[in-house]
Amino acid sequence: MRILFIGDIVGTSGVGFVRKAVPLLRASEKLDLVVANAENATNGAGLSPKDYRLIRAAGVDAVTLGDHIYKKFDIADVLNNPAEPVCKPANFPPTAAGRDHVVVTAANGADVAVVSLMGRTFMKPVDCPFAAADRVLAGLAGRAKVIVVDVHAEATADKYLLAHHLNGRVSAVFGTHTHVQTADEQILAGGTAFVCDVGMTGPYESVLGRRVDRVLRTATTFEPTPFDVATNDVRLGGAIVDVDPDTGKATAIRRVMLRENEL
Repeated sequence: MRILFIGDIVGTSGVGFVRKAVPLLRASEKLDLVVANAENATNGAGLSPKDYRLIRAAGVDAVTLGDHIYKKFDIADVLNNPAEPVCKPANFPPTAAGRDHVVVTAANGADVAVVSLMGRTFMKPVDCPFAAADRVLAGLAGRAKVIVVDVHAEATADKYLLAHHLNGRVSAVFGTHTHVQTADEQILAGGTAFVCDVGMTGPYESVLGRRVDRVLRTATTFEPTPFDVATNDVRLGGAIVDVDPDTGKATAIRRVMLRENEL
């Protein structure tokens, strides 16, 4: 089976590109499942119910979130709805809105578990991601052989350590949050696909999705300036993984960086 994971969707242009690209990619790549991190989809921080519905209607089967999860808190009703395939980081407090994983059925009929974890280095204080991962995997025993994990973290070490901790226990570990795609895609010895960051889906003529002039002015003058979302050079960043549905082991991984003129 073939899974596409889409990196952090940023702003209106990112959502719009997903709506154009995902239906085409599902057909051309013969995708069985599409998962996307959408924590920056609404005005660059958070996810509104409206944008969530647009992303799902585009053909995204499951949505993960990260540190900006509650910036648009009207998403809480969606997060708490067991019918909606969207999850919070599993190492958030159990009382926080949302579920620590979701299980969705792929086009080939296989049940796939989707889990989000947040790193602790240079991030807001959260519970131990290693312990959270162990807890979720114990609960998934016998329910899904194919497991996809989004590690939303600043530090590369956090992502690599979690990948090795999960090696052989999950199908793929995709790093998100830094918005810069890394060239280290690999399949670990235990059959777990890994890439440190899949990149962002949004405007690349920017500073991580924000207007260059706004960010640069604040950096050089310390004057507060609204970090508006940029609009130009929109691309889709992500990775495609092939997984044996009988074993849950990955057999191939490749990065995706798709420009508008390549649709």
